[in-house]
Amino acid sequence: MYGKSTVIENQNGNILFIILIAIVLIGALSAAIQGTGQHNANIDKETLVLRLSETRSYVSELERAVNYIMQNGKSESDIRFSHPNANTDYGDLSADPDTTDQVFARDGGAAHYRSPPENINDGSAWEFYANTALPEVGSNEADLIALLPNVTYEFCDLVNKTIGYATIPQDSGTCINSGSSARFNNSTQFASSPNTTTESSFSIKPAMQGCVQCTSDDSLHFFHVLMAR
Repeated sequence: MYGKSTVIENQNGNILFIILIAIVLIGALSAAIQGTGQHNANIDKETLVLRLSETRSYVSELERAVNYIMQNGKSESDIRFSHPNANTDYGDLSADPDTTDQVFARDGGAAHYRSPPENINDGSAWEFYANTALPEVGSNEADLIALLPNVTYEFCDLVNKTIGYATIPQDSGTCINSGSSARFNNSTQFASSPNTTTESSFSIKPAMQGCVQCTSDDSLHFFHVLMAR
């Protein structure tokens, strides 16, 4: 009887020990999960800043490409944005016998065609338009812009805060995101009656870059002026 009692006591002790170990492990796991969540929040903020830096670096590359084409004697209406990965509305790069006016051609602007950085918009590709006149940018004529459609509020807010806009600039016109029919190509050029944004909502002028909210649907769009007119 004494031996059997001892075995039972040992078993009970082992079970209690296992339960205590399980409690400790669960507590450690919970702490790790909470710590990971806090760490990821910091990474997300840092990543957003990096994404903005990538975006600004890219639009600067595009702007240099446009300037290079113009310096080589091409006119503003000659500029093309064809690329195998771009929408066919921009043309067929392989079918162009003279690619010196092509932003993404090696003997043209020599810019790289890039997809937008991840998680800053809905995945839509870069667009190139010339039917909006930005506040105090050049004259009242339409400017050539690179546009990243449908960006997130977090990205839009960061863009505008780093520039110094007091609030998100508004566009109550036809919208700076002009859609497929306005893509800049050989037949769709600079609009003679350009869309005008809500100038009073731009606290920083000239508006060479920023994130605009179109009041027609509350969509948010990042823009950068490639060529002021």
